[in-house]
Amino acid sequence: MSTSFTFHNWISVWILVALIIVPFAIFVKAPYGRHSRKGWGTLIENNIGWFLMELPTVIICPLIYVYGTADKSIVTHCFILIFMFHYINRVFIYPFRIRTTGKKIPLFIVLSAFTFNFINGFNIGYEFGFIKVVQLSWFGSWQFIVGICMFFLGVIINWKSDRILINLRQPGETDYKIPQGFLFKYISCPNHFGELIEWLGFAILTWSMSGFAFFIWTASNLIPRSLNHHQWYQDQFVQYPKNRKAVFPKVL
Repeated sequence: MSTSFTFHNWISVWILVALIIVPFAIFVKAPYGRHSRKGWGTLIENNIGWFLMELPTVIICPLIYVYGTADKSIVTHCFILIFMFHYINRVFIYPFRIRTTGKKIPLFIVLSAFTFNFINGFNIGYEFGFIKVVQLSWFGSWQFIVGICMFFLGVIINWKSDRILINLRQPGETDYKIPQGFLFKYISCPNHFGELIEWLGFAILTWSMSGFAFFIWTASNLIPRSLNHHQWYQDQFVQYPKNRKAVFPKVL
């Protein structure tokens, strides 16, 4: 009981930190991608940066889970595999698909994201490895059924949107363009929208403290980032569609 109580307190603090950073994330744009600017220290190649910042998740989460002392089941194995499904793409595929065209990312941003991913990967691995025991009947629960559907809907939206963004530039091009088609008709950042659906689905299907904390952290990062992207598009392109929202169709 004491271990669960301590973990619960830690997750509460971790969620509070996520909420505190929201206004900073809105008003201080993370200096990479289209928001790149000087004065943030050492720079490294974009694709290497993405690889390094996402790497902790595929190491620390399964490692902590495997060495955990809780009674594991095929259900908790499934939870970890679903988590890994997203991050195997993010670590080993996505960074080497993006066309960086010489763009670089501050090492400070990479280290910050590395820390974020390390902590969240630890939280998820720890809860399912040391605390949460889930019976086989969970596969028939409304939480698992709704959550797994949301997760893979989010994956489809995220991957399709990423593919559109990646293909906007031909090899050697560096200019930004207005993305068109799919959910870009309604919002500026459907890739972020898809990821939000994905991790809300994961939080529901696991019904876990670490899952909901991870969703809150994802929202605290991606919603401000989407607002910043949306404003950037409007500032850069006079002809930018007026009816588009930032991240939630017809809402925000």
